[in-house]
Amino acid sequence: MAEFSSFREFYPFYLGEHRDRRCRRMHFAGSTLVLLVILLAIVSARPAWLWLAPVAGYGFAWVGHFAYEKNRPATFRHPLYSLLGDWVMYVQVWRGKVRL
Repeated sequence: MAEFSSFREFYPFYLGEHRDRRCRRMHFAGSTLVLLVILLAIVSARPAWLWLAPVAGYGFAWVGHFAYEKNRPATFRHPLYSLLGDWVMYVQVWRGKVRL
């Protein structure tokens, strides 16, 4: 198992684990749903909706890995860096630096 001393060192590995466009699309969909669930919880004043956030985020991402990428999600080995990687990749998709 690779060890990383920083997120900057981890992120190229993370992108390498997301080579398949369909997997990246699943991540993007899941992350978008996470944001929508959080917004729903705030707007409706019902924090109970928040339990859906990790289900949506991890559910879509893991389907992307198991169905398309054929690898184990980085979350299993590097949970914090992986979570950060999800959001960095999400922002980079919006900025056009990572393609869907």
